[in-house]
Amino acid sequence: MIRCMIIDDEPLAIDLLKDYVSKTEGLELAGAFTNPIEALQQLDELKVNVVFLDVQMPELSGIQFLKIKKGRCHFVMTTAYEQYALEGFEHDVVDYLLKPVSLDRFMIAVDRIKKRLSNNPGPEIQDSKKSPDYIFVKSEYKTLRINFADIQYVEGLSDYVQIHLSDKKILSLDTLKNFNERLITDNFIRVHKSFIINMNHIDHIERNQIIIGEKRIPIGGKYLKDFQELLNR
Repeated sequence: MIRCMIIDDEPLAIDLLKDYVSKTEGLELAGAFTNPIEALQQLDELKVNVVFLDVQMPELSGIQFLKIKKGRCHFVMTTAYEQYALEGFEHDVVDYLLKPVSLDRFMIAVDRIKKRLSNNPGPEIQDSKKSPDYIFVKSEYKTLRINFADIQYVEGLSDYVQIHLSDKKILSLDTLKNFNERLITDNFIRVHKSFIINMNHIDHIERNQIIIGEKRIPIGGKYLKDFQELLNR
């Protein structure tokens, strides 16, 4: 079940979305708020997966709310002004609904939410007070769960990443930049334009090369300072 929250300073807009939620299988309304400050205080406690968020509101705009709670859950922006769409997507919102929102357009947004959660289900299942110690990765026709501790290093291959574990390699359609943002523990660091390594798997370091098993990974000049600082910590 996907728990959602509605935030809009217009009661009629809230009533419309509440009606759509009640008609949609797999959605559960955790709360509806006309006051974004109150919603901000309640979001973590209610363990919400998705927020339908109005852009223009007094005291706190939807974009400001999104910046504060980015990463805590997924967002669908709702507004009568399409000029805010670009800024919303820059913050990785799932969808952008123009008012008045029709039921069929709402259903399309829900389908996108489900796809997003299937790719990255962290916000759906994790306790907001505890970060998960694993990641879900799509490979071929499967979605695989990989423990962070098992990842030795990740190699960027154009539009793919190859995840190196102790006993196998997993190829996934993704960029190294995007994948790096999903590795939410302090053990991982990007050391080269093509490599992210897990500090816990380093065997030794030799002449600006990191040795993990039989693999020699170069340390790029751009990343050397951050890597040395992490070593010193």
